[in-house]
Amino acid sequence: MDFTFPPALAALRAQVRRFVDERVIPAEDVIIAEDAAGRHDTLRALQAEVKAAGLWAPHLPVEHGGLGLGVMGMCALFREMGRTLVGPRVFHCDAPDQGNMDLLIQVAPDAVKDRWLKPLCAGEITSAFCMTEPAPGAGADPTNLRTRAERDGDGWRITGRKWYTTGGRDASFLLVMARTSDDPLSGATLFIVDRHAPGVNYLRDIPVMAEPLLAHREGELSFDGVRVGPEDVLGGEGWGFALAQQRLVPARLTHCMRWLGLADRALQLSTEHLNRRVSFGRRLGEHQLVQLKLAEGAMAVHAGDLMTLRCAWMLEQGLDHQEVKVWSSMAKTQVAQTLCKVLDDAIQTHGGLGYSDDVPFARWYRYARAARIADGPDEVHLVTIARALLKGRLQLLT
Repeated sequence: MDFTFPPALAALRAQVRRFVDERVIPAEDVIIAEDAAGRHDTLRALQAEVKAAGLWAPHLPVEHGGLGLGVMGMCALFREMGRTLVGPRVFHCDAPDQGNMDLLIQVAPDAVKDRWLKPLCAGEITSAFCMTEPAPGAGADPTNLRTRAERDGDGWRITGRKWYTTGGRDASFLLVMARTSDDPLSGATLFIVDRHAPGVNYLRDIPVMAEPLLAHREGELSFDGVRVGPEDVLGGEGWGFALAQQRLVPARLTHCMRWLGLADRALQLSTEHLNRRVSFGRRLGEHQLVQLKLAEGAMAVHAGDLMTLRCAWMLEQGLDHQEVKVWSSMAKTQVAQTLCKVLDDAIQTHGGLGYSDDVPFARWYRYARAARIADGPDEVHLVTIARALLKGRLQLLT
């Protein structure tokens, strides 16, 4: 087994890492402060540098302004970008825009691509994905979907409520999952909706554990008879759940690599602290209980790397999303738990300093905790894995 990246990709990965280390990480606090004040001067300046360096949205095909790297290349670069919370946005690879771009490239009609995809790829607008609903609507169980789309002439009218719509406040358009029949498998359809269309109401930013940052504001919206045309149906009527899986499987992997980048940086910062701080007559890194935390973190990050890259490799070998689904569930669960554990240990080994905002771990943890819920909670993924084993569909040693 060869786990090395091709020379061109390895060089590109090193270039991205240098840019993150030298330009993005030194500016991350400024970007966060400016965002809180409603400004993005530093962010836009860095984005211009990224474009000039030829690193803009590298996950996109060349004809859409990217580098056409494929899933494996995305994972390699996203891991470096993820070493700071603002990194993915600087390179225009942040969620939800990254997954939305990928899906529209695959299934959107030309008129939709001209209206929405081109400016999204250029970074001129942002987007959002509306699937999750307040109870008793769709959450971990998407078949609870309550938002409905009813026929209206040659188009549709959408009525319902969505929440945890990341970036919904500032988005120019929304991808909206709505029920078009009562069939549990083919009863959902995915629509593209102008965020400012009549009947689309932004209700609030949902107050959550992490402070708002760039597009990561969780929104609640209502749809009150929103009219969409036949050209706004993505894929076709009844394709909603299938398209959601098509979007989610690779998106889970890109999430994983961003999270692994942050976990890796937390380990790096912890190592520096443990080699420097003296307590009870020895450097902290010489105490075995502390070494245990560091070793467990390193092993977990390494395991997450291998799981994620193997999933990416499977997709590049032509396996469909259904075949890779269980492996992506493994990777997503492993990496989400790893990020939370590494950050919790970093806070613990830094003591009072770790609990303060003088170091970034508390802020990072507030964002990281959502990883075990978003894109499917741990429990749903674990059930997926267990069922595959019980039905004999999962061969671990292959």
